[in-house]
Amino acid sequence: MIEVLVVDDDTRVARVNAAYVEKVPGFHVAGEAHSAAEALRQVEELPRVDLVLMDHYLPDETGLSVVREMRRRGHRTDVIMVTAARDVSTVQEAMRHGALQYLVKPFAFAGLCTRLEAYAELRRTLDGGGEAEQAEVDRIFGALSAPSEPALPKGHSPTTADLVRRCLISAEGALSAQEIADRTGVSRQTAQRYLKLLERTGRARLTLKYGDAGRPEHRYVWATRA
Repeated sequence: MIEVLVVDDDTRVARVNAAYVEKVPGFHVAGEAHSAAEALRQVEELPRVDLVLMDHYLPDETGLSVVREMRRRGHRTDVIMVTAARDVSTVQEAMRHGALQYLVKPFAFAGLCTRLEAYAELRRTLDGGGEAEQAEVDRIFGALSAPSEPALPKGHSPTTADLVRRCLISAEGALSAQEIADRTGVSRQTAQRYLKLLERTGRARLTLKYGDAGRPEHRYVWATRA
């Protein structure tokens, strides 16, 4: 499991982000912190922290000052900035201090999920060790970039696509088009259309549920659970 420390001055936002982290397979929330001092203390005291989701606007110091102090103390813990700070100077400083990703608030679960999946892929790539040829170097640096969402075909709504996607991601198992429709409020036909799109783009996997008679039921599961 990848142990994550969630840092945000807003306790409600921290709880939401922690819940998001727990939904992604292979990730576990090691702790939450709501100030710079608390974040540094938990980095020091927790048994293990692999990754910090770091807010920039904290009540006592900035998130980047926490990252600088972590590095000064010798902590090589990975950092993903999760913040409303949009100015280019902050983004640039985050890069200089080794932040692997920068996620701007507000964001949907899918935005954080893709970045955590990219981070997990990076760790898997680096775990191989040894020497790296250029192709392997390209793969390592490529793993730092969360995959962008594919462009929607004409006639598809980004809002509906995100609604169906979030419903599928948060589900504990495979869902049918009717179950998606019931949970999101869209029609069954609309749910089926967007589920097929997610399957074609590799985001969802189709499974078949066979009953006693008749055609098998089509059910869909988010691809990371495949």
